[in-house]
Amino acid sequence: MDCSSTEILVDVGCFRLYKDGHVDRTGGTDTVPAGFDADTGVTSKDVVIDSATGVSVRLYLPHIQAETHGDDKEVPILVFFHGGYFVVGSARCPKHHRHLNSLVARACVIAVSVDYRLAPEHLLPAAYDDSWAALNWAVSGGDPWLSEHGDTGRVFLAGVSAGGNIAHNMTIAVGVRGLDAAVPARIEGTILLHPSFCGEARMEAEPAEFWDAVKKRWGIIFPDAKDGLDDPRMNPMAAGAPSLGKLAGERMLVCAAAEDPRRPRERAYYDAVKATGWAGEVGWFESEGEGHAFFTDKHDSREAVALMDRVVAFIASH
Repeated sequence: MDCSSTEILVDVGCFRLYKDGHVDRTGGTDTVPAGFDADTGVTSKDVVIDSATGVSVRLYLPHIQAETHGDDKEVPILVFFHGGYFVVGSARCPKHHRHLNSLVARACVIAVSVDYRLAPEHLLPAAYDDSWAALNWAVSGGDPWLSEHGDTGRVFLAGVSAGGNIAHNMTIAVGVRGLDAAVPARIEGTILLHPSFCGEARMEAEPAEFWDAVKKRWGIIFPDAKDGLDDPRMNPMAAGAPSLGKLAGERMLVCAAAEDPRRPRERAYYDAVKATGWAGEVGWFESEGEGHAFFTDKHDSREAVALMDRVVAFIASH
């Protein structure tokens, strides 16, 4: 027997990655169906956007009232990328579904939750490619909900954890190359919820065990990454990465948790965006006493409510 098929390189609880590149998923696989949510008045549905790859999105439509939003009933579009280390999770995940129902109702946005392909079965950059395709599909009005009710002049990108990493990469890609969509669209803002960044040189404040696990995982799920963890998609501050001054949009909110080992990189990213002289406005929001992506589990906690309030205010401001 090949020992690489039994040697575990990374074990994070919800999955184990083996040296030969295969995975055992022990969590993060639960799903809930789309439909009407009685608590929020939000309706959702699943739409396949690429039959060749099977990539789909879950769309969320708020209860839109003409007297609140005008006769055209156009509301902002929020393109959302779920978390899960690029390895687990989906747009059908119960925690993300609940979070988006609440956010869509409170912020009155149409959300497009991207169900990108997962590694290691689909090695990176597949997740980035799928997310780029979904973003362009969304701003092109790929579904009547979007074409009839979505305001392509007010598009927001958001993601949690690995999805926050994707949201950054989509934002910088739009700034560097522009959208592929034939219709005009404007990225107004980006919301990074505990985004996952790293680098080949461990920061002093990063726990060594955490950094080592990220390095091993990245090597398996993105073997062709340029310069390992210093690939610009994982380390936006690496030499050769696109200037953060080229980020698309007018506003950005970087959200962190005080007890999250990712916090040092998130703060460094925030400081780097400010230092570039980016023309947009960047804000920082930190949840005290909480760990990574806590708000998806503890959605009713004081800190989770405060974070939701901040995100809703960010979307609402002009």
